[in-house]
Amino acid sequence: MTEISLDLGEVTLQGTVTGTGPTVLLLHADGERREVWAPVAAILARRGLRAVAFDLRGHGRSSGRATTLRTLADDVVAMIDSQPGPIVLVGASIGGLAAIAALADPAVADRAAGLVLVDVVPDVPPARARSWLDFHGLGGRYTRLVDDVLGSGAALFATAGALDLPILVVHGGQGSPLEDSDVRRLRAANRRVTVARVPAAGHLVARDAPDELARLVSAHALAWRSSDNRPSEYAE
Repeated sequence: MTEISLDLGEVTLQGTVTGTGPTVLLLHADGERREVWAPVAAILARRGLRAVAFDLRGHGRSSGRATTLRTLADDVVAMIDSQPGPIVLVGASIGGLAAIAALADPAVADRAAGLVLVDVVPDVPPARARSWLDFHGLGGRYTRLVDDVLGSGAALFATAGALDLPILVVHGGQGSPLEDSDVRRLRAANRRVTVARVPAAGHLVARDAPDELARLVSAHALAWRSSDNRPSEYAE
């Protein structure tokens, strides 16, 4: 395991690299930090993958503060540019939405081998999302960021629907804010979307069921990479 940092000028993002092989970029949920990925990263490394996890801006040991989804998406673009590709992106909650926003740029999408959305889709109805946040005592946190994210649903859905990448949605069980209809809408918009359920997990799947999440990510990442004919940049 190696500590890394990414200097973006006004902020510095702190990260961890675990293992060697093709790169999987792990993006945590709002209010979490990169350590939540440690059990997942250890399993990915044992399966021949290189797991990279950064603290998002304003989280953990990374500096700065995010008040818009675009800021987080630009950080994700910088993370992708700093790593050998093609990269499999794994985003939980807001990490997944930031990944979608980053992939709206075709040049960025061209460096991705696939996308795993961990208990998140781009267009959960805002009223339901706010109700879920309030129920969990999160309604008053990151207010400006939440407002911006919930106002970006249509644009994010259009981006996700147009992505020519394999996409896996990992749907948590009880406690997830997602409904089956949310996932069905995304599948109808993009034929490359598949879904896996993790009934033992709530919304924070990396915390609740890391072994199952690692199994799903590694199986799909390796399959996507084996079917990707672009030259790899990763170093052993």
